[in-house]
Amino acid sequence: MPLPILALAIASFCIGTTEFVIMGLLPEVAADLGVSIPSAGLLVTGYALGVVFGAPIVAMATARLPRKPVLIGLATLFVIGNFFCAIAPNYWLLMAARVFTAFGHGAFFGIGSVVAASLVPRNKRASAIALMFAGLTLSNILGVPAGTALGEAFGWRDTFLAVVGIGLVSVAAIAWLVPSDVAEPSGGGLLGELRVLGKLQVWLAMLIASLASASLFAVFTYIKPYLTDVSGLSTATVTWVLLLFGAGMTIGNIIGGRLADWKLMPTVITTLLAMALLFAVFTEFGAIASVAVAIVFLWGMLIFIVVPPLQIRVVEAAAEGPNLAATLNQGAFNVGNAGGAWIGGLAISWGVFYANLPLVGAALALLAVTVAVLSQSLDRRAVVQT
Repeated sequence: MPLPILALAIASFCIGTTEFVIMGLLPEVAADLGVSIPSAGLLVTGYALGVVFGAPIVAMATARLPRKPVLIGLATLFVIGNFFCAIAPNYWLLMAARVFTAFGHGAFFGIGSVVAASLVPRNKRASAIALMFAGLTLSNILGVPAGTALGEAFGWRDTFLAVVGIGLVSVAAIAWLVPSDVAEPSGGGLLGELRVLGKLQVWLAMLIASLASASLFAVFTYIKPYLTDVSGLSTATVTWVLLLFGAGMTIGNIIGGRLADWKLMPTVITTLLAMALLFAVFTEFGAIASVAVAIVFLWGMLIFIVVPPLQIRVVEAAAEGPNLAATLNQGAFNVGNAGGAWIGGLAISWGVFYANLPLVGAALALLAVTVAVLSQSLDRRAVVQT
């Protein structure tokens, strides 16, 4: 791994741990701050909304600034935000600290992906983005379980202090390893960044990202009751199955980068079709514990195979001003997260059994396939016209 991309991966590990570790600490946070667990769960929602609304604001505010100082500043924002999370005396200040921290999330991954792509030859750009995102996937395997264990043993505040330490390492790594002149902003500045948002292909790529993410979270949000009620697994076993899901994400991320460098849109379309098929298999055979475990691993792998291709798709479609579009794409993934969880919950409230919930994910995956096929057909039409 090139050292500048390693620096970005360390920061993405810190960011991923920050985002997801709170899920494993909800009982401790709720008890300490005197709120209900559902109220503590809104700390997850608050972070997601901070990503969605903060991403374009930060991207536009930094459009004319050199990329390296911006990345250092965003990594520093995470250090400060996690420090205030650790010392927050009450629920609302913790919520404010979480939202503040999330403002840098989308911009870091958006700008970081542009920087990572600029550090390698054109035919290696998706792999470079995948390497940067490897920190995010590894956070689910290492950072979240370790942070949860630390919080259970010594208190949830110590988990956030540990993330502060990792964040300081990432700030130092970016300052030391990332070249000063990397991926300088285009001469068009903010207007140039805004102009590329008029391109249909940019919006289609972000729509695919939202639908793919929604297909995941429509089911994954309710994976624990699915595995316990339908597959018959114990609560303790579910923890290990989710760890296996994280391992699948990590493997899929690397595979996705390599496949996207070879055939970008065919990778997206084929993988989304495979996801829809996997959801159908989940519906039919999810009651068999061993099959359910295998499917969860494959599921994690498939969902992250499409992440690097979709990110590089936006970067390429918005080549004249990629930073804002790449940042908005991170918001698109989070819109899909929230939308998918809502759609899945709505289906359950309408009487859909957990056993049939994967069919909702399959429908959303097929919608994503439809948009991806449309996007590819527009590419081919443009080539013919040229």
